[in-house]
Parts: sequence; structure tokens; C-alpha cells
Amino acid sequence: MAAVLSLGQDQRWRREMIDHVAGIEPATVLDVATGPAGVALALANRIGARITGVDLSEEMLRRGQRNVIDAGMEERVSLVLGQGERLPFPDAAFDALTFTYLLRYVGHPAATITELARVVRPGGAMASLEFAVPPSRFWRGWWRLYTSAVLPLAGAALGGRPWFEVGRFLGPNITAHYRQFPVAATVSAWEAAGLTDVGLRRMSLGGGIVMWGRRTADGRGNGSGAR
Repeated sequence: MAAVLSLGQDQRWRREMIDHVAGIEPATVLDVATGPAGVALALANRIGARITGVDLSEEMLRRGQRNVIDAGMEERVSLVLGQGERLPFPDAAFDALTFTYLLRYVGHPAATITELARVVRPGGAMASLEFAVPPSRFWRGWWRLYTSAVLPLAGAALGGRPWFEVGRFLGPNITAHYRQFPVAATVSAWEAAGLTDVGLRRMSLGGGIVMWGRRTADGRGNGSGAR
């Protein structure tokens, strides 16, 4: 469904995200909300790091483990059951962290970002990929038409009624998330969590957004709350 919603741009968006952690040549990377391990495997193929993927769904982890085995990556990619809001790892356990399509599914995005940053070592890197609402009024209109009409039908074609419901859910869910937690608030949450040089890039006319930052040397944030 990510490929459908992104009009086939999902892989390009992932590469952009991975670029922002690959540059520090990490030895260990945590991929949160790893699902079927697509990003974890892309990381392993891109950099010579040991990758840990974490997801709250046992079914997704089973699918991910099959994908890891099929790729012959068992020695470099390990998958763990866990939640982004409460990671089962000590402080500063990883050189870098990625997360994809996560923040819309947590109750407290700012607190979750703080928890994610906790496990990144000082000087390490964090990067994310999320769907977004295009900022341009023109493209936003087309995006709303696509998510309200085309996406549910595409979901039905992929997997019947259950995927129709998924397709119908995504557009309103993305819109509601950014009403409650705008992009500026997300940037503030990253900074408050102890990340510096926070940057973002809107992808494909604004339908996706990649964000990145570096963990401060002392691991401290610059305050709390979002602007």
C-alpha cells in the first residue's frame, strides 16, 4: 500500500532516508517499525553495518524474517519484537536509527521521538520517512482526490474489502495527524529530544517527507514542547 500511496516513489524515498544515516558509516543501525524488513534489508545492502529491526507486530516480524532468510542476511539483520514508544534497548545503543511511517500510529509523537533518540549514541544519526500532505493548494487538491477515491479502489484491487478499508483510512489519517502534529512541531520535537542540524526534504510534490538530524554530543535537548 505504501507503493500505491506514493505512486511508486516509496523506494526512492527510502533511499533518500538511508542516505542521511549512511554518511556517518555506522556500525550498528536500529530500524523502528521495520514491518517486513524492507528498510532493514536496504540498509544492510547499502552499508556494512549490523542492522536490528523492531516492530510491534509478530506477523510482520515473521514475514520480515522470511525476507531476511531469502536475502541471506541472517548474520547481519536481526528482528526484535518491541514498540517505538518503549524500546527494549539501553541508552546510546546504536550509531544510527531509522523509522518509517511510525508517528501517525503513536499516541504521543513527541515522547516517541524522545524515546527513539535515547538509543542513539551522541554524534549518531537519525532519519525518518513519513507520508505528508502536500503544502501546495493545487497539489493538495489532487492528493485529496487520489486518497479519497483512487486509493480505496486500488486497495480493493490488491486485497479485497480489508485493503479497501485500509485505503479509505490512510488519507484522513494522514490529514488528522498533521492537524494535531504539524511539520514544525515535529522539527521542534526532534530538537527537544537532543538532535541537532535537523533538516527535512519534501518528496514528490510533498506527498512524502524525509527528516534527519544528528544526536548532540552531550545527548541533551534544547527544551520541551513544539513550536
